[in-house]
Amino acid sequence: MNLLRALATVSGMTLLSRILGFVRDLVIARAFGAGMATDAFFVAFRLPNLLRRMFAEGAFSQAFVPILAEYKNRLGEEATHTLVNRVATLLGLVVAVVAALGALAAPFIIYVSAPGFSGDPGKFELTVELTRITFPYIFFMSLVALAGGVLNTWSRFAIPAFTPVLLNIAFIGMALFAVPYFDPPVLALAWAVFLGGLLQLALQIRPLMKIGMLPRFDLDLSDPGVRRVMKLMAPAILGVSVSQISLLINTIFASFLQSGSVSWLYYADRLMEFPAGLLGVALGTILLPSLSKLHADKNPQEFSSLLDWGLRLTLMLTLPAALGLALLAVPLVATLFNYGAFSAADVMQTRSALVAYSVGLTGLILVKVLAPGFYARQDIRTPVKIAIVTLIATQLMNLAFILPLRHAGLALSIGLASCLNAALLYRGLRKRAVYVPQAGWGKFALKLLAALAVMGGVLWFASGPTALWTEIGGLERAGRLALVVGAGGVAYFATLFALGFRLRDFRRRGTA
Repeated sequence: MNLLRALATVSGMTLLSRILGFVRDLVIARAFGAGMATDAFFVAFRLPNLLRRMFAEGAFSQAFVPILAEYKNRLGEEATHTLVNRVATLLGLVVAVVAALGALAAPFIIYVSAPGFSGDPGKFELTVELTRITFPYIFFMSLVALAGGVLNTWSRFAIPAFTPVLLNIAFIGMALFAVPYFDPPVLALAWAVFLGGLLQLALQIRPLMKIGMLPRFDLDLSDPGVRRVMKLMAPAILGVSVSQISLLINTIFASFLQSGSVSWLYYADRLMEFPAGLLGVALGTILLPSLSKLHADKNPQEFSSLLDWGLRLTLMLTLPAALGLALLAVPLVATLFNYGAFSAADVMQTRSALVAYSVGLTGLILVKVLAPGFYARQDIRTPVKIAIVTLIATQLMNLAFILPLRHAGLALSIGLASCLNAALLYRGLRKRAVYVPQAGWGKFALKLLAALAVMGGVLWFASGPTALWTEIGGLERAGRLALVVGAGGVAYFATLFALGFRLRDFRRRGTA
């Protein structure tokens, strides 16, 4: 398996999802703007989304994939299918109960997670109603995460990477065509979440049947494989919870700021998630199965070499993305969202949050590459300890930044904490000699800095005055932005090419 090709496949599917995600946000921004209804929906959607990341894509994948890879490589397909059956049964039962309890306890959850809403009874009740509709999303997505872990272990990366597209399609379709049939109209977005989760789960069934891994009901809590997964999940849930708790606390802070603050942070976060998903999630997805197999095969040299490959590729692609987000914050926000109810003032408020987020983009993506170095070795406790330190640092920075910087201070604390998280993970891998940097890092870094300087100069001069982007029409904005981004990209990669970078230098074979 060519890892660079696999990365291109996953990134390509993620790119499609992110493009549709921006279309979805454009449609939502045009229809609802940034106000009471969108604040209520984004809070309601964040809660099941948080649990999805805690129980499904985060903790579950980290605990399940290394053990699944071990079963596949050592015990054969029959034992592996039995493990899949039993883990899927237990996971499905647990998240079904969690989803039901979440719907019942929605008023209490909103009171705790967005206490600022309690001062506005209409806003509070709307958020509760939206939460009850969206909570079953965790059930669908937990099973989608299990299916994705199985398919990725079999090197079937395309379908799991494509599934988020269906959620965006559901959002776009409901926002464009179903809004008139709901009162209040924002309920259409909540039902889009439900529909999107159902479609994503349905898409996994046929691929699982093809590889003979479609789960069947088989409840056996005494199974040693299930016990190992559950044992690893306990610290993994804590580790993932720490980062999600940090986001939740930020929402609590933002709920006390002026109306629209939650929405400005959401739209800025969506822009930051574009490169984070395109590279960070994609690299983490393809690295974990290969690293797990290398650990099972007791091949520490290749393990370290694969991490080195991931780090170089990450820095080469992430640093220009972070610089681009900072320099092109207004053009990006204006081009994507400055329509209808989303005003020029909303553009500037979202811009300040995006610039703050961009500070931590590289750290955020490095975490996705460094953390699998621990998970593949079934060491989840170390990332958990680091995550707790990061949470404490985030809240201290929140207290320091929120008064002078308002909502942008919350974004900056998240960005700086991501860099701290990455630095501590790197230190942990180096200290244990799990990762030993290969030769050539000094020259590599100097060449990257030179290319970034060239790209930054091109973007600065090509983007023009900030005010221009909120005055011209949408089509002209899109055309100008495409030219500016294209010029910056050409300048960056042309400089790297002139300095000796070649695509073949980053090709690598996987082992999963």
